[in-house]
Amino acid sequence: MTSLEAKMAALERRVFGRKTEKLPPVAKELKPSSTSPEDEAARAESALQTRRERAARKAAGAVEREVHHAVPRVERRCPACGGEALKPLGEGRRTVVYEYVPAFFEKQVHVQEALACACGRGVVTAPAPPKVVDKGEYGPGLLAHVVVSKCADAMPLHRLAQRMERGGVPMSRSTLTDLFHQSAQALLPLSSYLLQCIASAEVVWADETPLRVLDVKKTRRGYLWTFLTQAPQGEWLIGYRFSLGRAGKTPKDVLGGTTGALVVDGYTGYNAVTLPEGRTRVGCWAHLRRRFFEALPTAPEAREAMGLILELYRVEAQTRDADLVGTAAHRALRQEHSTRILARLSTWLAVQTPLHPPKSPMGQALSYATKQWTALTRFVEDARLPLDNNRSEAALRKAALGRKNFLFVGHEAAGENLAGLYALVATCEANGVNPEAYLADVLLRVQTHPNSRIAELLPHEWKRRQATGPPESPLPPSP
Repeated sequence: MTSLEAKMAALERRVFGRKTEKLPPVAKELKPSSTSPEDEAARAESALQTRRERAARKAAGAVEREVHHAVPRVERRCPACGGEALKPLGEGRRTVVYEYVPAFFEKQVHVQEALACACGRGVVTAPAPPKVVDKGEYGPGLLAHVVVSKCADAMPLHRLAQRMERGGVPMSRSTLTDLFHQSAQALLPLSSYLLQCIASAEVVWADETPLRVLDVKKTRRGYLWTFLTQAPQGEWLIGYRFSLGRAGKTPKDVLGGTTGALVVDGYTGYNAVTLPEGRTRVGCWAHLRRRFFEALPTAPEAREAMGLILELYRVEAQTRDADLVGTAAHRALRQEHSTRILARLSTWLAVQTPLHPPKSPMGQALSYATKQWTALTRFVEDARLPLDNNRSEAALRKAALGRKNFLFVGHEAAGENLAGLYALVATCEANGVNPEAYLADVLLRVQTHPNSRIAELLPHEWKRRQATGPPESPLPPSP
């Protein structure tokens, strides 16, 4: 099968194939193909229970208001004897109804009390309300709403301006753009520190995606990079960096001089921090599995490689079910089972490589596996290392949605501001923190918070402090 024929087969599948002809998720393939009705019922009940628990957790954060309904006067008599001496029966019947109360913007008029002394020389005035921007007309809650609408909901600012106009706030897109960038500048110390925390971690995931930048009469291609890690207590820290190119300069700027493991795909731009001395490169089995899937139309034998890769994920699923992830027992299971699977796959690769043209989809998949083999197999020796780079790909999905909605960023500085705010919002969502409540508080707090204690304002630390007690009031500015 020539390279041209392979391309035609891929094109036909894309254009004429069913929408369901896509790479199935690993979790779906790991499910048993044949189960008894009892097992299916038990699984369905477990899934239902999980959904109920998740819904209950979300409902616990909803604002609750009791609406009391009195028995009408004409019905206040016993239906049995006709007596009118009725007494309350317990707390009454309770019914839960979720209702939408339209959000609204309010114009706050702050009146500062002024007191004058009888001597006529002294005047005392109440302090002005704190503001994110000096002499600004917009409060921290509104700025937080602007940031979350764009970074979490992928809403273009011109559309948000229309919604605010309907809410009674005179607003233009240019004003919202200024507020967005002012918020990014106010939070720059925090987003920069977040990226430093990620760079100091032992295991870091990384990936990148294109993002268009406005240029003269056209757009040019920029890139949004993500770097993330998991803290020792389980919190996820997600950072972003924007650049106008895809060269290895960005990974080097973020991770240069650090040690540990870097989980990435086969892109050579990350060589700047992995060669010759630096982080240990860890490969991504999801990328390899995707390449074999793309080779299926022209090379059905690729199904065998996908089956072996699925067996590696099955070992991880068993470890996860036993709650052994990251432990010595996890490494022992990999040594016992995953090593044998890798040996079988290595033998299969050696047999198949001479049988396929190098430029065919199957040949390219085999070449990728051979070149990345050392990086792909490092997970066997360290239980902390994952099988794939899917977490960093997931961290870029929100940016991809925004790319479809607001199309491009205006310039390099705008891309950098967007990356910083993306980082704080994504870290909030990864750790169950309401980003609007967080930003409304931190936008004021970060301006007077001691730099030596900046870690207290990271989303997961902020959440912990909120749970242990009311937040501290912002510190007064140093003299």
